[in-house]
Amino acid sequence: MTIPRGLVLAAMLGTAAPAQAADVLHVGKASQTASATLPIDVGLTQGLFAKHGIEVELTNFEGSSRMHQAMVAGNIDIGVGAGPELALIAKGSPELAVCEADPPATFLGIAVPEDSPIAKIDELRGKKMSVSSIGGLTYWLALELSRTKGWGENGIDLVAIGNASSSVVAALRTHIVDAAYTSTALAFLMDDKKEGRLLAPASAYAGNVGAGMIFATKALIAGNPEAIRRFLAGWLDTIAFMRGHKTETVAIESAATGFPPSVEAREYDLTIGMFNDDCKFDPQSLANLRRSFSDLKLLPAPPDMATLYTEAFLPKR
Repeated sequence: MTIPRGLVLAAMLGTAAPAQAADVLHVGKASQTASATLPIDVGLTQGLFAKHGIEVELTNFEGSSRMHQAMVAGNIDIGVGAGPELALIAKGSPELAVCEADPPATFLGIAVPEDSPIAKIDELRGKKMSVSSIGGLTYWLALELSRTKGWGENGIDLVAIGNASSSVVAALRTHIVDAAYTSTALAFLMDDKKEGRLLAPASAYAGNVGAGMIFATKALIAGNPEAIRRFLAGWLDTIAFMRGHKTETVAIESAATGFPPSVEAREYDLTIGMFNDDCKFDPQSLANLRRSFSDLKLLPAPPDMATLYTEAFLPKR
């Protein structure tokens, strides 16, 4: 008996293997608003992770410590944070850095009150400056400013006030501090409101410091290394998209941060050049981070940096 061709085709379609399900990765951002973490939001909105078979379940954290605690607990597979967090790996956190996303810290900078007489970095000597926390990235960048200027360890009077936008704005508005280390986006927002202004981004005096990094848990590395490769491919596709699509990128980032498009447009112009196009780890960043661990007394001895990161999952481009 001859079986009609249409039935044969229907049978073939009915028994064909189903499409492979996307890998679900639980991804954490150490900050909801920092420009270094916003490619996640852009890639999600544009479907650039899904294109590589990755379904991202995103969680925003208030700080890197909480994000890495979630990674240790197994609640987060991949974290988007900053280079100083390599010290946590040296202390035994079960993860590795898998991508240096932003070598310079262009998205962080020094803001001063709108009516401040301070017009350049050299005028900060002896002034009171707020940082997010003692021992954090903004604290080290302030120390680095004093070191590069030859002002000594006490060249700036540093005060920790947290990273809440309201705290930074209040400290500047009331002149509790003369300057504040904060996100450049917040400085632009204060400028719009005539409350403050950006004096300079960190990249104006600091070299590459591994300001943005992507981390993966060792459980994910052992259990699904291919998912890490595809996630990083999606990340790099996102960076390429952002470079060629300012209008769309600004709209997505504004929705993610709550900052007006006018602020995000200025932030885009300042920071788009900071992103790494290949995720490779920069020797200058690694050297500066190694020194920072000693400066901040985060570790009893400088670590072997090669044990804290891997380039094994970088996509071939």
